[in-house]
Amino acid sequence: MRILSGIQPSGVLHLGNYFGMMRPALELQERGEAYLFIADYHSMTSLFDADARRKLTLDVALDFLACGLDPSRAVLFRQSDVPEHCELTWLLSTVTPMGLLERCHSYKDKVAHGIPVNHGLFAYPVLMAADILIYDSNIVPVGRDQKQHVEVTRDIAIKFNETYGQTFVLPEPQIRDDVAVVPGTDGQKMSKSYGNTIEIFGDEKAVRKKVMSIVMDSRTPQEPKPDADQNHAIRLLKLVAPAEVARETEERLRAGGFGYGDLKKTLFEHYWNHFATQRARRAELVANLDHVHSVLRQGAERARAVASAVLKRARRGCGLE
Repeated sequence: MRILSGIQPSGVLHLGNYFGMMRPALELQERGEAYLFIADYHSMTSLFDADARRKLTLDVALDFLACGLDPSRAVLFRQSDVPEHCELTWLLSTVTPMGLLERCHSYKDKVAHGIPVNHGLFAYPVLMAADILIYDSNIVPVGRDQKQHVEVTRDIAIKFNETYGQTFVLPEPQIRDDVAVVPGTDGQKMSKSYGNTIEIFGDEKAVRKKVMSIVMDSRTPQEPKPDADQNHAIRLLKLVAPAEVARETEERLRAGGFGYGDLKKTLFEHYWNHFATQRARRAELVANLDHVHSVLRQGAERARAVASAVLKRARRGCGLE
């Protein structure tokens, strides 16, 4: 079983990235061939600072390794180190209907939020399809809101296979319902695009301030909260605290007499403890960047060995060879 997952270096990684993508992907490295890539091509649709892209790309590599990626079990690489992604994108573009891209939720959502759009943002599901198909991926871990992109990939692959003969493996999405959508500080889905994130490895003082700014309603501490399970801080606490702690805290909020300020302090404490081991590991990696660069180089070599073979198959199928 080959597993494929990628993440953009368009901002500092946050809890939504970790619980929605990173942790599920890292767990799957024990069950099959895991190909995990840093999607620096994708980041070009929204990030236009070259130095920032270089730094954030390295930061993503550091974060993955600190959070448990094992280079002997998983392939970690930069997307741009495997140029086969871009060539396959063009081949797939020629069989992709415009209507398929126009219906993509992610594109429409960004437009609705006033995010400036460009051709790359509109067409990036095709690049995403190339990312997945070029490794004959069987499993793609995604959040529920990203499931459509795997469905689009399957549609494009089917169209190519129907046009040029059996070429691509059809991937399946893998969704963990318990962490499908991680709430941000404003209650919306946590996203770099919305500026509502809590970073995995943020500065202690800055993250504490973000946690304390989580949006709440106007009910007093004494009032019972029968809808406590829907509280943004409670939902986050369930991700970073032991189950019994989260359950007891939710019951205290439900019963009344427990203030939102104390709830947020509890959340921060458990968030900070949850990533203590990873923070220490990341500090070690920062002091040994040669190792990190070596992991990326070796990962790219392993990825290209697979990608070049699949691209050759696609080129032959459509008559370019």
